[in-house]
Formats: sequence, structure tokens, C-alpha cells
Amino acid sequence: MKLVVKKTRKSLQADALILNTAEELDGPILSQICTKCPRVYAVGPLHAQLNTRLNVKHGESYDYFSNTLWEVDKSCIFWLNKQPNRSVIYVSFGSITSMSREQLLELCYGLLNSKTKFLFIVRPNSVIGKDGEGEDVVMELMEKSKDRGYIVNWAPQEAVLNHPAVGGFFTHNGWNSTLESIVARVPMICWPYFTDQHVNSRVVSEVWKIGLDMKDVCDRKIVEKMVNDVMVDRKEEFAKSASEMAKVTNQSVNVGGSSYSNLDCLVEDIRIMSLKKLTK
Repeated sequence: MKLVVKKTRKSLQADALILNTAEELDGPILSQICTKCPRVYAVGPLHAQLNTRLNVKHGESYDYFSNTLWEVDKSCIFWLNKQPNRSVIYVSFGSITSMSREQLLELCYGLLNSKTKFLFIVRPNSVIGKDGEGEDVVMELMEKSKDRGYIVNWAPQEAVLNHPAVGGFFTHNGWNSTLESIVARVPMICWPYFTDQHVNSRVVSEVWKIGLDMKDVCDRKIVEKMVNDVMVDRKEEFAKSASEMAKVTNQSVNVGGSSYSNLDCLVEDIRIMSLKKLTK
């Protein structure tokens, strides 16, 4: 955390900041940043920006890809194809987050007790501590969930979030995952792990109101209640909020949108700076 704070303070010494967000998402925060660094380019969400640029230039969008070293298991897509629309909660805590065996146990039984279909990502060696690796917990979950759940080591996240069968995302709230969920119109259950994730999860639940914040508690009853809230009891409420947020966010990367225009300005400013150096 100290390293993050140190790097953040040092970034204010830069001539400009390029941020993977949109004015429509973080307008008040960007205004505050501009008081410290006047030149700020909000050009995100970058994955959606890329999609727009490819559509404009080539008339096609990119195929979803994974930017981690984990091998993607695409079998989960075939499983999702067999599920009803918005019936599955996708559970994934990123590429570096770890948990204890006890936390995994509480999470698994919370999912089981919710009676909701789930796609659960459990990376190898993601369970830490003296109480075991948790393989027995995963095997027990697979046995008890049967047709209601599917477990893989890693999944093509963008493709999963954009699949019509997915109606919720149980996430650690890393910024990339948060943006991908927003663009895909998927409400979130937030279980933050470190650094900016705690702020992200609070904004998701308290400001944007497109999900719930579990904070640092992992209890099977809380997991069950939150899954039921997002996927059943308050499903339409969260779906509506997520859809509205996705609309304004996607508009920002459309031609003429704030992020689209900001990226054009960034490219032009870099070009002008380069020309000035050449003419000196």
C-alpha cells in the first residue's frame, strides 16, 4: 500500500496523466485531479475504446482475449450456452488474489445455499495457509452442485461477462474487471482484496449503485444473501442500474464521445510535441 501511495504522489510530477476511465464515470474525481495536474486524458474503458476503433477502421470488433498468462478454459462457454438468460453468477477474483481454505469453504457453501447457478474460477495454488490447498473443498462443491455449477481454472472473462446467461459478477473489483463488468451491463458483488479495490467496491455499491459490497467479510450466510439479492430478490433493480451505467459508459467511447475525443486529443498533442522537438 505504501508503494501505491508513493507512486501515486510521484505521478503528479508528470506533465500529463492518461487514465483508463471516462468522464461519465469519474467526473468529480477527475475534476479534483485536474487541480493537481491540469492535463488529464480520460480515455477509458480502453477495451471498449479498442472495439470502437476497430469497428470504425475495419468494420469489425475484436475477438475477446485474455491478458494473463493463465491458460483459458473455453469449455465454460459451452456450459453457459445451455443456461437460461441472466441465470448464472460468474465468480472470479482475478489472477493474483488468494484466499484461505476457510474462506473458500464459506464461499462455496454460500453459493450452494443460494440455489443459483454459478461459474466459479478457482486458480491452482490460489488457496494459502497451513489448513490445506482446498482441493477437497472444490471437489465437494463440484459433487454437490452437479448441473448447477461449473468450475474451471481460468476463463475468457470478457466473453463470459458478455454472455447472455450471466446475470451477476462476484469479483475482487480490480479496475479492469470492474470496467469490463460495467461495459457488459453486469451487476456486481464486491469482495475487495487490496489497494484500490476497496475504493472501487464502495463506489460500485454506494455511488453507482450497480452492486453490493461484501467488504472484507466472507461468511456463507452473507454470501448466500448477497447472491440472492443480486440474482433474485433485487435482480431487476440492479439490472436497470447496470444497464443505465453501461449506456453512458459505452457512449463515452463512441465516435464523438468524451473518451473517444480525449484519445484523439492525446494523439494530436503527442504529435505536436514531437514536431516541436524536431524543429528545435
